[in-house]
Amino acid sequence: MVTPDTGFAQSILSGGRIEAIRVEGTQRIEAATVRSYMRVNPGDPFDPVRLDDSLKNLFSTGLFADVRLEREGNTLIVVVSENPIVNRIAFEGNQRIDDDTLAQEIELRPRVVFTRTKVQSDTNRVLEIYRRSGRFAATVEPKVIQLEQNRVDLAFEINEGPLTSIRSINFIGNREFSDSTLRDEVTTSEASFWNFFTTSDTYDPDRLTFDREMLRRFYLNEGYADFRVASVVAELTPDQQDFIVTFTVEEGPRYRFGRIGLETGLRNLDPETLRSEVTTEEGDWYDASEVEKTIEVLTDAVGDLGYAFVDIRPRVQRDRENLTIDIVYDIQEGPKVFVERIDIEGNTRTLDRVIRREFRLVEGDAFNTSKLRRSRQRVQNLGFFKTVTVENEPGSAPDRTVVKVAVEEQSTGDVTFGAGFSSSDGPIGNIGIRERNLLGRGQDLRLGFTLAGEATELDFSFTEPYFLDRNLAAGIDLYRTTDDRTDESGYEEERLGGSLRAGFNITDELRNVVRYTLENRDITDVHSAASLLVRSEEGETLRSGISNELTYDTRDSRFDPREGIISSLRTEFFGLGGDASFIRASATAGYYYTVFEDYTLSVRGSGGTIYGVGEDTRISDRFFKGGGAPRGFEYGGVGPRDANTNDSLGGKNFYTGTVEASFPLALPFDLDIRGRLFTDVGAAWDIDDNSIPVNLQDSSSPRVTVGTGISWNSPFGPVVVDLGVAVIKEDFDETELFSFSFGTQF
Repeated sequence: MVTPDTGFAQSILSGGRIEAIRVEGTQRIEAATVRSYMRVNPGDPFDPVRLDDSLKNLFSTGLFADVRLEREGNTLIVVVSENPIVNRIAFEGNQRIDDDTLAQEIELRPRVVFTRTKVQSDTNRVLEIYRRSGRFAATVEPKVIQLEQNRVDLAFEINEGPLTSIRSINFIGNREFSDSTLRDEVTTSEASFWNFFTTSDTYDPDRLTFDREMLRRFYLNEGYADFRVASVVAELTPDQQDFIVTFTVEEGPRYRFGRIGLETGLRNLDPETLRSEVTTEEGDWYDASEVEKTIEVLTDAVGDLGYAFVDIRPRVQRDRENLTIDIVYDIQEGPKVFVERIDIEGNTRTLDRVIRREFRLVEGDAFNTSKLRRSRQRVQNLGFFKTVTVENEPGSAPDRTVVKVAVEEQSTGDVTFGAGFSSSDGPIGNIGIRERNLLGRGQDLRLGFTLAGEATELDFSFTEPYFLDRNLAAGIDLYRTTDDRTDESGYEEERLGGSLRAGFNITDELRNVVRYTLENRDITDVHSAASLLVRSEEGETLRSGISNELTYDTRDSRFDPREGIISSLRTEFFGLGGDASFIRASATAGYYYTVFEDYTLSVRGSGGTIYGVGEDTRISDRFFKGGGAPRGFEYGGVGPRDANTNDSLGGKNFYTGTVEASFPLALPFDLDIRGRLFTDVGAAWDIDDNSIPVNLQDSSSPRVTVGTGISWNSPFGPVVVDLGVAVIKEDFDETELFSFSFGTQF
């Protein structure tokens, strides 16, 4: 703050009243504007306090580089020196971060008042941006170019410097877990040549703060309740190119669960009826994640009993002598809180209503953490957002809460390229174009094209997930396919058709879909040496029918499930006109379970049957198994076969089963690569008795495949590789060994 010196102050404050106020030095700013910030007016005395306040007001505007007060008789003179106006801002030397990104982060803008304080602040901000991108050697020097009419051009000269990487990560004080184990638990990684796809090997202080919490959670989940990170030190190497990070930890002893109790203050609730919901058990190693899981499960269970306002808090009693931790889950009535408002931010493309209709809570409802958690999962399952954060904040009154929803949108348009190889079919390719969030309305539009040595397919589908603003998903499918089944069955098949469908949720987990299908099928180019049964079906048939599919799904994710169950039952009746009449039913089920963190075991199975109504079933309606279900067999490689021609005839019945373990690969790569071991089992059998002679080879005995595979969520899309070996098979089965696929996104 610039103030007059003592002698000047005494001269200006020597008494008397102000007769006039004269402003000098202004160029752009009106004199009346300067007077408006003054705390004195003509007629007021020369009051030192009010004059000092006037100086402070003028300086606080940021409009002036200097302000002086002078006195000429009884006239108060205000002499100002205006700060210049920014004419243009330029960034020079920046290659890694574009101008638009930097311009959005700084405070100064063209036509804004220039101050050196703002320049210094913006310089530091640009440096911070580079540091967050891992470039700690970056330098920024502001250059000011004076122009006429008190204007300036501002240029930030940037030397970006190299990426400042993490040379090594060390741990001090860890006795129970090795350095390599702890490195797997933190998100920061050491610099390596294979990390060119990630930035986790660049220094980021915020990431190190997050890593402290990751280490704390890891040790708490392993039973080390006294664990703490004493310090995290990042030292710059002498060449200033890399950092060496050192975590100093204090592990402490390992605890077991002691007594597990349940108490409640809720009327008409016996806490022992909830004992089966408790996942923590006396004698087990202490695990903080299991305590949190138990609280969530108990909250859901008590909420299902009709108690809307529940507060469950664990009372912890630590016995350091016996190394046990007693826990009492105290179930009390929580404060009565209602949802005042639901605020959504971050959805620049997706409409608000697309997100709101997935919420199990609306404004005015009683606040329920279980419903809030379920709402977040439903929004995440849309697949439109990279991250979904749902929090609640205090509302306008003690019994009101505001739900804050923050989403980060991601690409919802896919261009998928697939490729595979089988021992008999050779290469297969497909291209798919899909937009899962058309115009931000949540509508799904898909166009696919498949080209292979034995098949071509063109299909189109459109889905409106909330038809007429009701919980009813309506859609249409159109397709045209050509299948060359010469190798498997000695014929080609063309299909042209479409379907109308409508689906609705019965509960959050139970969904029903009804579909009407009209399709023309044409079996052509039947080989002269094909099975007599195949040759008898040459020509066109019209199929018209309805189907119903009931699906129960409790998986934690549709895209990468680690927990939960999915099962479905599909029934079809064709014979509503047309040439074919049959009933077909199939069922699938899958169970996913996380054995321990990031290691998942899944058990999946399916089965089906078809029955001809008043006629024999047709080859194009029966079940062809293989080509992935089970793996290790080519398409149609499992099932009835004509021994004379080796043609696959399809089965009236089938079953498949899979046991699969999925796990992260312990590779020295910071890449999202998962491995899996699997065992597949399956069979297809039985055709109708008919008068056409067929030297039938058929068996319902199980075929068994064992194999391994890897999947990688690469920057170019998912890459999947499977290797399956048929260890139990029939002599007439057709096998394949290897398959792969890859995809990308736009």
